[in-house]
Amino acid sequence: MSKKGNNAAGVLAGLLAGAAAGVVLGMLYAPEEGKETRRKIKTKANDLKDQAVDQYGKVSEKAREQFEEVSGKVKDQYGNISSQVKETADKVVSSVKEGYDKYKDQAIATTTEVVKDVENELGGLKS
Repeated sequence: MSKKGNNAAGVLAGLLAGAAAGVVLGMLYAPEEGKETRRKIKTKANDLKDQAVDQYGKVSEKAREQFEEVSGKVKDQYGNISSQVKETADKVVSSVKEGYDKYKDQAIATTTEVVKDVENELGGLKS
């Protein structure tokens, strides 16, 4: 996850912890019967737990959505780059083949001329 996501999760955790501490302290100092105070603390703790679970679910869902979005973009870019590389490789292979054929034909022609020149020279030496 990005730094921004980590910061948001940290801030959220801090806010929930602060809220829980404030609620507990407020109840402990309230002039009520101990049993009633414990019930309220338990209720508030459950409420805060539920809020934390809800927030965790929201953050998890957002992270999953962002992962899927980025993953899709990466796959698309990979496909584009892959096809560009294949096209470039095909062009290079084609160019090399054309150059090979051209220079092969020139080499054969030059070799044929040299052979004829050598034969003519040898023929001239025989006479």
